[in-house]
Order: sequence, then C-alpha cells, then structure tokens
Amino acid sequence: MTTIHASAVEIGGRGLLILGPSGAGKSALALALMGLGARLVADDRVVLRIQSRHLLAGCPPAIRGRIEARGVGILRADPAGPVPLAQVVDLGQAETERLPPFRTTFLLGLELPLVLGPMEPHLPPALMQLMRSGRCD
Repeated sequence: MTTIHASAVEIGGRGLLILGPSGAGKSALALALMGLGARLVADDRVVLRIQSRHLLAGCPPAIRGRIEARGVGILRADPAGPVPLAQVVDLGQAETERLPPFRTTFLLGLELPLVLGPMEPHLPPALMQLMRSGRCD
C-alpha cells in the first residue's frame, strides 16, 4: 500500500487515476468528470493497494468526500471507493499524436492503460466515453 499525489474518480464501478504535477489540473479534471456523472474517490492524495491482482484506489479518511476547487474552496462530494483502477491519465505529459498508440504505465508492478495530455476542453468527455465504451484499436 502506498499514497501518491493524484486524484481519482469512479465511472461505472471502475477507477480513473489522474496524475500530474501540482497545478496541472488534476482537481479541475476530476470536477469536470464529476459534472458528467463520475464520483469522487480521492483528491490530492490517493491510497493505492493491490487486492486479488487488481490495483485499488482509495482515499485517506481525513480528506474523504472533499475536493479542492481553485478560487471557490474545498467542496463536499459523495465519496466512492475503494475502486479497481481501469485507466490512468497523466496531465504532466503532453500527447503529441492525433491518434496515439495504445500506451500503458506500471503502478505497484501492475500494468494499466495510459492517456497523456494536458487538460483540454475535449478531455473530460473523451475520458468518460473511453471509460464507458473503450477504444477502437
């Protein structure tokens, strides 16, 4: 088990982990996804643990059900999780390809699909669709 600087949301029972440096828009992306129907797992700190060959994302008790909205304050949210991770997005790495190859990353020794890219207007709905229906390859 380890705690990382990230945010996570639940979409259809599956988790999306949002990585990136401070100020990259992790909380903003989580809020945008919540506006489209996702549920908050954790904001700012995510607890990762392996259970039955799945990587689960959860929240430290002290911040459960809370998310930062810059310029607004700390908001309450209906908490979800722990949830098995199905996808990772890294806002700290720019995607250079219009139709990128299938990318993966390793967390705690387990391989997960990876999307790169800074916060763009199309990213929240594209991630929702990816989580709901997958990708054509």
